[in-house]
Amino acid sequence: MKKFVMALVAALCLGMAAGALAGGGAIKAGDEIYVCNCGEKCPCGEIAKKAGRCTCGKDMVKARVTGVEKGKVVVTLDGREREFKTVGKYACGCAGCGCGSTAQSAGKCACGKPMKEAKP
Repeated sequence: MKKFVMALVAALCLGMAAGALAGGGAIKAGDEIYVCNCGEKCPCGEIAKKAGRCTCGKDMVKARVTGVEKGKVVVTLDGREREFKTVGKYACGCAGCGCGSTAQSAGKCACGKPMKEAKP
């Protein structure tokens, strides 16, 4: 029973982390977030509420949100609009760290801890 409760708590925390940047009006136009700036071909697509390194190993950059649509945010980087998914295949699994990292590839989140596979 104890293992079940711990697994349930971990799943809830992961679900909250995966949705920290998505839905519910959590991000709106004008907000500043941190994103991967490696280019559209970079597979990580990481976004976070706090500065850090992307799952691809590069430093994230601060960007202002110019638009929000279902499942994605639009930011301007280097004079060009870029879209990022707000729900990643991976998310920060830390309870209470607040980095809100989501990414499309495995690696470490903005807070430096390993990303966890997000559950749909």
